Amino acid sequence: MPAPLPTLDPAFFDAAQTARAWPFEEARKLVARVERLGLTEVLFETGYGPSGLPHIGTFGEVARTTMVRTAFRLLTRDEIPTRLLCFSDDMDGMRKIPENVPDRAALEPYLQMPLTSVPNPFGGDYPSFGDHNNTMLRRFLDTFGFNYEFASATEYYKAGRFDEVLLRAAERYDQIMAVMLPSLGEERQATYSPFLPISPISGRVLYVPMKHVDAKAGTVTFVDEDGRDATLPVTGGHVKLQWKPDFGMRWAALGVDFEMFGKDHQTNQHLYDKICAILGGTPPEHYVYELFLDDLGQKISKSKGNGLTIDEWLTYAGTETLSLYMFQKPRVAKRLYFDVIPRAVDEYYQHVAAYNGQDAAAALENPAFHIHSGKVPVVDMPISFGLLLNLASAANAHEKSALWNYISRRLPGETPLTNPELDRLAGYAVRYFNDEVKPTKTFRAPTDKERAALQDLADQLAGKEALEAKELQDIVYAVGNAHTFDPLRDWFGAIYQVLLGADQGPRFGSFIALYGVVETRKLIADALAGKLVTAA
Repeated sequence: MPAPLPTLDPAFFDAAQTARAWPFEEARKLVARVERLGLTEVLFETGYGPSGLPHIGTFGEVARTTMVRTAFRLLTRDEIPTRLLCFSDDMDGMRKIPENVPDRAALEPYLQMPLTSVPNPFGGDYPSFGDHNNTMLRRFLDTFGFNYEFASATEYYKAGRFDEVLLRAAERYDQIMAVMLPSLGEERQATYSPFLPISPISGRVLYVPMKHVDAKAGTVTFVDEDGRDATLPVTGGHVKLQWKPDFGMRWAALGVDFEMFGKDHQTNQHLYDKICAILGGTPPEHYVYELFLDDLGQKISKSKGNGLTIDEWLTYAGTETLSLYMFQKPRVAKRLYFDVIPRAVDEYYQHVAAYNGQDAAAALENPAFHIHSGKVPVVDMPISFGLLLNLASAANAHEKSALWNYISRRLPGETPLTNPELDRLAGYAVRYFNDEVKPTKTFRAPTDKERAALQDLADQLAGKEALEAKELQDIVYAVGNAHTFDPLRDWFGAIYQVLLGADQGPRFGSFIALYGVVETRKLIADALAGKLVTAA
């Protein structure tokens, strides 16, 4: 069972009834389902194909499903038990060798074998490739503190947990074929079967037509790899279902009430639903989300290993920032690469800062509520991640202690001990700067107009060490206007490119306040002397 909901003001439960955030919209469909079907428990499911290492899209399904689950619990005042089942289709045959595994050639003899029968290419104590990837998934979900149950297709099939519905599939074989065949091409129709036998000879998952389906005996007959007829029971893990019928079978067998999936599944949704109904189940409520893209606009793929990995995001930002990225506009295709991290970090802290001053209605629309399942922390974050990145750039920082030299001077009383969250963010900023920003920094020399303006800015800043960020920003604006930059963003673009080696940056007045007036004037002097370009 999930942990109890946090102690909330009764106004939250009332506000939930009209909350517009998308998790509540989906949860209301489940409330209606409970009333319609007389359910006493609601089962949420997410699917995982362990053909490659878990990626952020996999996490997104669990995070978003958890958000809907929390909204449902709030709508029902947590009076109806809920479960979240993370199901791994690890009995699927390895149709191709992932590009991001070591010694790909060593896996070639195991093509088409169930993933839990393929040796683990990564070493360690995991008995198979599927077991290794399942462990990676669970480790990651545990890192985020998700409440879930893990399920292995191999274990469920072999333990007989699907036997009753598989026997029903044999009885209703013709009905399933009537659903599937119109969705296939002519050549595929000639060889298609929803049953995939596991060859007794080779152990491979066979994509072969059935010569006979004996519903009474619960067996299928097919031609095995040696050319001879073979007969296997459909129970006990001797066969599995093709992935499309498997969706519907699983929903019927387990009584799944909610499952979301990517847009690439949308055209098959009606197939899943029909097969679920044929096998005696009620199709679950669905939510279709858009796919994540890499920096080139290509779909993120487990086997290709493109886009950000789970560990890469967590190297540069906390888990809660990734949850925010998942919450925002699930039905809009979004690029998922390194450049999105800084914005996600700063937006997260902005939402958390706003939360504690909001009434119940506004709080339920705040992403922070959904990220933390209502247990939103109180965080004091006086400096943005973007500003820390630019500070790291100007200071050429290799350790977060270099940033604290500036932070403690500008913000007396702030130390790693008094503000551990800021200390954590400083560590992320230094790491992100050195790994992702520094290698791509490109300084340029100023034009004559920019040179005159930068020198004027340095002169205007002289003796202004006591000014606050807003007053310093006013000076920056005034210099840009005095030197007739139109539009004014060209002036700020010049500042960032010439002084920081970047195309954009924070409010420069805030940067000066943190970095220091004296240090900023020296930075300008170095840039005008050509030292930044030379160093780069």
